[in-house]
This record gives sequence, C-alpha cells and structure tokens, in this order.
Amino acid sequence: MTPEPLPPATEEALIQAIARDFESLSRQLKAIARHVEQHRSQLGIQSIQEVASQCEVQPSAVVRFAKHFGFTGFTALQKLFRDGLAQQISPSRNYQSRIRQAIESGARDLSSAEIAHALIGGGIAGMEELQRSLQEPAFEDSVNLLAEADSIWLMATRRSFAVSTYLAYALQHTDKRIHHITSAGSMQDGQLRGMRPQDVLIAVSFAPYAEETESIVRHAHERGACIIAITDSRLSPLARFATCSLLVQETSVFGFRALTNSMAVAQSLFMALAYRLELDYQPTRASAV
Repeated sequence: MTPEPLPPATEEALIQAIARDFESLSRQLKAIARHVEQHRSQLGIQSIQEVASQCEVQPSAVVRFAKHFGFTGFTALQKLFRDGLAQQISPSRNYQSRIRQAIESGARDLSSAEIAHALIGGGIAGMEELQRSLQEPAFEDSVNLLAEADSIWLMATRRSFAVSTYLAYALQHTDKRIHHITSAGSMQDGQLRGMRPQDVLIAVSFAPYAEETESIVRHAHERGACIIAITDSRLSPLARFATCSLLVQETSVFGFRALTNSMAVAQSLFMALAYRLELDYQPTRASAV
C-alpha cells in the first residue's frame, strides 16, 4: 500500500507544491490556490468559512484543497501560516486600511500634502516588505543569466512600461545588445525573429496580466530563450514559463498601485550586473549646445 504523501513542512514548500500542481487542479481548487498564494499573511487568522466565501466555493472544497497537499484538513494547513504571523502582516496593509477608511468615511478632505505623505508612507512600507521577502537565490540566478547573455530583451506594457524603459536606459551602459520590445504598430512578433536560445528576456507584468506580455513570454519560451519574470505571483502566466521569477508585491493607496518596489528590483538588477561586470558607469552627458 502506497503511503500517504507528507504535507509540506513550511509555507515556502507549500507554495512550491501549489505552483507544481496548479495546472492539474480543478477550477475551484485553482481559486483556493490563488487565494493561498496571494493572501498568505491573512490565512493564519481566517476561518474556513471566510476562505471559502472569498474564493466563492464551499468549505468542503477548502478541505479537499488541504487534503490534496497531504494535510488532514484546513486546520492543519493553517498551522503553517500561524508562526511568525505578526512579522508576516505587512505594515502597508495597516496603512492602506487607515487611508481607505478615511476616504470611505468622508470624515474630512485630505490636503495635497496628506495625499503625498500617504503615497510616500505606502512606498516605505512596501520597500520594507520587499527587503524582508526578497528571494536571494532567484535574484542571484537572474544576475547570472544577464551576465552570461549577449542579448537582453525587455517587454512590458501599460503600467509596467516604465520599468522596462528604465532597464532599457540603464542596460545600454553595458556591452550587451539591448532590445526593447514595444507593441507600437503591432510589430512585436517581427522583432522576436532575432531572438536566440542564448538570449534573455526580462518580462514585467502584474495582475491583471497584459496579454501582449504573456504572448511575448510564450514566444520567447518556444525559441529557447531564458526568461526573467518580474511579477506578483508564482501562479502568474509569466512565472509559468520563467527561468527565474522575481516576485514583487506593490502597495496600493487610493486605488493606485505604486511602482516603487518594481523599480527597486529593476535598479537592483542593473546595479548587481554592473558590479559583476565591473562596469565603469558613466552617466550620459548632454551634448554641448
């Protein structure tokens, strides 16, 4: 008789197991998987009814999810998330709750300076969370890929476009061939014809994921290129094909998601690469008039 598989011993091991099995899960279990992956800091205090309600499933589906990964039930799964719960709860969430409550209550109008302080405070809290959660092995692997590549491709659209634009600017100071893919004129498919298996694509996208970026990632994967995904979940369509995934959670204030953490990761990638290449960085000088 085949012994029952042992449940994951840590949060990280569970998230890895979810990513491994995600495509084979039913629609209901996929909804629960996304909730677990995206709301890890809340799972230790949520009841099974709350989880089921937020996932729009029955509590019995939550139990099936837990048992799929080797747990006796939801309570056993939940224990993984209870240790160190105080450290896991991002201060940005508390800050966001206060700001959101102030707006919804209509208690008073916020001044321009108060709005600025709210955004700055959210950015600071997000950066602190990023420093705690930075996945160092994935970051090191990403820098290694960039150092060994001859050509680096960049893809992002909409809100994330600023991140790829910064990388295009910064990476031009290396001796790498830089290709910034844009959707202008719907020419991105033609641009990809020059991609080679030894090339690296940095793709940036967050939920709801840009279809254009998803398409480029799939094409790059088919061409054998290495992919560095800057995204928000191991379950994102980018992470599915990525060689390395750098997970970033941005704060949201007044309904506007920041780019603070994404830009920090992008700048860190460039600086780490420049250090690896012993690059003598010289800022671009404006031409004399």
